[in-house]
Amino acid sequence: MPGTESSTALTATAGLLDPRLDDLGVRLGPDGGTLRVWSGAAEALELVVFDDADLDWAVERLPMVPRDGGVWEVTTPLLRPGARYAVRADGPHGPGNTFNRESLLLDPYARGLVAADHGGYRSAVVDGSFDWGGVSKPRIPLDRTVIYEGHLKGLSKRHPAVPPALHGTYAGLAHPAMIEHFLALGITSIELLPVHAFATEPRLLQLGLANYWGYNSLGFFAPHAPYATADARREGPEAVLREFKGMVRLLHEAGLEVILDVVYNHTAEEGIGGPRSSLRGLDNRAYYRQTDEGAYIDVTGCGNAVNTATDAAARLVLDSLRYWANDVQIDGFRFDLAATLGRDASHTFDPEHPLLRAIVEDPALEGVKKIAEPWDVGLGGWQTGNFGEGWVEWNDRYRDRVRNFWLSDIDYARRADAPPVGIGGFATRLAGSSNTFSTERGPLAGVNFVTAHDGFTLNDLVSYDVKHNLGNGEHGRDGADTNRSFNHGAEGPTPDQQILAVRRKAMRNLLGTLLLSAGIPMLTAGDETGRTQRGNNNAYCHDSPLTWLSWDHAPWQRDLLAHVQRLTRLRAENPALRPIRFARLGEHTPSASVMEWYDENGETMSGERWTDPAHRTLQYVATSTPEREERNRILLMIHGVESPTEVTLPTLEEATGFVSLWSSADEAPADEETPHGPGEVIPLPGTSMRLFRVV
Repeated sequence: MPGTESSTALTATAGLLDPRLDDLGVRLGPDGGTLRVWSGAAEALELVVFDDADLDWAVERLPMVPRDGGVWEVTTPLLRPGARYAVRADGPHGPGNTFNRESLLLDPYARGLVAADHGGYRSAVVDGSFDWGGVSKPRIPLDRTVIYEGHLKGLSKRHPAVPPALHGTYAGLAHPAMIEHFLALGITSIELLPVHAFATEPRLLQLGLANYWGYNSLGFFAPHAPYATADARREGPEAVLREFKGMVRLLHEAGLEVILDVVYNHTAEEGIGGPRSSLRGLDNRAYYRQTDEGAYIDVTGCGNAVNTATDAAARLVLDSLRYWANDVQIDGFRFDLAATLGRDASHTFDPEHPLLRAIVEDPALEGVKKIAEPWDVGLGGWQTGNFGEGWVEWNDRYRDRVRNFWLSDIDYARRADAPPVGIGGFATRLAGSSNTFSTERGPLAGVNFVTAHDGFTLNDLVSYDVKHNLGNGEHGRDGADTNRSFNHGAEGPTPDQQILAVRRKAMRNLLGTLLLSAGIPMLTAGDETGRTQRGNNNAYCHDSPLTWLSWDHAPWQRDLLAHVQRLTRLRAENPALRPIRFARLGEHTPSASVMEWYDENGETMSGERWTDPAHRTLQYVATSTPEREERNRILLMIHGVESPTEVTLPTLEEATGFVSLWSSADEAPADEETPHGPGEVIPLPGTSMRLFRVV
């Protein structure tokens, strides 16, 4: 791609940590507040302070003074807690520069944002003081982490035990009824879709829709005010931030982590000609990737891409992370389109990019979970497995293989009388994806998932062959066309009880695989009860009951929930399911699980059976090493065809028997653990799983 090397090009982590870039934004002191804003190309910056009651009425305009390193500064008693302000910038015109001295710009470091009466937004000064009451972060180890991805509003919006005033709010998420659900479910870490202040695109507003997911950031420091209670919104940004911190404190008290999905790869300013609300008006050329002629290089598919090859943009990201991790006590971050953050001045992904390394090595971010969505839509954007040590990555290869095994392959087998592939690739994913993540990083480098916020829900994955997105206003063009889904004989809702039963078992197989695999599991909110979006696989623009969780559950949904609860408990109780490292052949590897593989006859798997489509039945034995917890051993049976079969339990060294712990064939989890002996024949229904503890 054509590009330009800025004079501020990031060549080393040291440049990113240039002390001249310290203390950007507003800092309160005895003489009021000092505002520091970076613009390497501007010729003049001005602070505009507004009347508290009329955000279109400027009460003061003050010139800002240039300092070293492209920083502009002003100190005034008007910058007190609660003050509303904006910045104006002027500079030379030319390719890549879009200065307009009349534009009222947001401070990129603003801790609070408020909507103006006649459009646009204003920055707000917040004090940020908060009493944490001695509550600290849970600091849950990666091997014990179970992530629950959900939408801040959608989680509590319809919960009958949450007071209506708290529905869909920060306070609502931390209500005792919600915490009770999270703890009973067995998850450890709540990953929230974007909660940075964001805006809805004009195109969606014209269609009467909204940006529900929030991947359209206005700023990287302020929480999204509409998610606060009405009382907090009336009181202002200070109260909104206080409610957010109160949510974090209550969740931490319950032992639950809070992970934020953060969107640093692009902003709400869209492409050239889009809104000029902050970075574009301050220093367009430095903040956004573009050619020498000023055309945007859009590797995000959202109109612009933040240019983290410059010190100022990279430092903005790092400072935002520091703020949320320390001032707000956030436990981790999931980086949307993280490959964009790792592109250098030539727009090529570099796993050793200074920003990526700084995020891992910064002492202020020690112990914080760093989860990459390891791709973007640009050239060379798919980078799963290529991030460095210290990073955890969404494992899309796991998602695709697991969906294929339980759904696409079964669909194919119905039409062709045989599945297309054997069980080998599936087994590799089950055991931690050693063909994707290096030995040094181990299985905990991958976040395993079957569904996520984008794409089909679990229920829709087993109920629809194709997407149904007409309600999105894009004539069905949006959303993925390749879903690896299978409707099992009818598209969408059906009265056919046989089809419904097979769909329920398919959901149990997918959930069982997810929660019994090596790696870090991520469950999408609502999948535990079979939530549907009626076949919409890209419901980003629906802020409605279509996307809000329902808490009115049919008996089959309560049974599915019980399965998830059983599986998370079994995962916690059996360290063999949670290896930290890959075992090395012929070596003792601490914190690994030694894995053995047997066929349906109880014999060691032969080489040809791994790839033979006629043999999709497997027994997987995992034995934990005793350094972490006491020695533990499990056996998992997997049968990946629709015809039933019989499986002979293997004879294992030092094993006297097996205890059945869970079966996907059961509509509701069995109440009793059943003992079995070596050599005993176990009947397995078609497409099913069964877990045993080895005695």
